[in-house]
Amino acid sequence: MARAGLGLGVRELAALAEVSTNTITRLERGEALYPRTVEAIRSALEAAGVEFIPENGGGAGVRLRKDTI
Repeated sequence: MARAGLGLGVRELAALAEVSTNTITRLERGEALYPRTVEAIRSALEAAGVEFIPENGGGAGVRLRKDTI
């Protein structure tokens, strides 16, 4: 969802996170990954403008950060 919101393809996110395209595909299928790999992907998404929203009774989620320009 975060990747699509940014308009990034699998290859683009993989390059930003410095992981393989197969790793992104595995994450999106819900397969287990090493915590450091998940953190690399999360950091890349956050740097690209995604905010992760914690569980608040309605479920965890993501949103795009507002530009502060």
